[in-house]
Amino acid sequence: MLRTDHATLAASSLERLDDAFGAVGLPTEYGGMHSNGVTEMSLLGFQDGSYIECISTAEPGVESPLWDAHIRGDGGPCGWAVRAGDIAAAADRLRDAGVAVSGPEPMARERPDGVELAWELAVPGEGEPGATLPFFIADETPREWRVSPTPAAADSELTGIERVVLGVGDADRAAERFRRAFPDLPEPVRETSDRGATLVRFPGAAPVLAEPTGGSWLADRLEEFGPSPCGVVLGTTDIERSAERFGLDTWLSWGEDRVAWGPQAADPLSGVGVVETAGEAAQRCGRKLSGA
Repeated sequence: MLRTDHATLAASSLERLDDAFGAVGLPTEYGGMHSNGVTEMSLLGFQDGSYIECISTAEPGVESPLWDAHIRGDGGPCGWAVRAGDIAAAADRLRDAGVAVSGPEPMARERPDGVELAWELAVPGEGEPGATLPFFIADETPREWRVSPTPAAADSELTGIERVVLGVGDADRAAERFRRAFPDLPEPVRETSDRGATLVRFPGAAPVLAEPTGGSWLADRLEEFGPSPCGVVLGTTDIERSAERFGLDTWLSWGEDRVAWGPQAADPLSGVGVVETAGEAAQRCGRKLSGA
């Protein structure tokens, strides 16, 4: 139920995000206009099938039906989605657990080559899609039409989206909502961070809840955008290389996993971090020892 499909980054222009990824050697692919006639997107597809969606309005300054505040404010991370096989059943299961869900609703976009894509969305909770609980997505056309690994990302050390960091006002309360919605999640682990936040993690699972401590950058972000993702953490087989690629200078330990993060700044990719899991680190060590 929590297999990450994609995470969305928003900016006041699509070019701003595309240029930022291109500058770190990860050119995106243009995906076309959404059926709402307002937003357009590009994407960066990874080896594991997950992808980053870059989104903005095709015309600057036009009100967007989705993530308008993040688009206008160059907010970066704004939502995330998980895959659903039977999306109606997934929505009903959450309703039975006491979680409000809107949808499923149909959506579509046309690729630049004219191929029409169709899918359904169901959105748990309140606010924008994927603000805290992920929204569900189920393809009506083949998923490989919607996304496939982009060449630069597929050939890189990056493997896919491993964690989504969610800015919330009360991490313990948000953790309870997650456990109610997804009862198979492991027991949460609470820990302090030197990045102006207290974290609540579900070891090995995608969501990481971040509650601001004091007058931090996260408190300012919550005031501007409300509860929403504040970071997307990509898996990597070589964390030093990835840290250099993104200019990351803050190192954290999440259990046995090493995480690299960068300073919060007015940069489209300031919410992107990388994680080398214990398993990936062991595999890389094994390859070095074997001379591979």
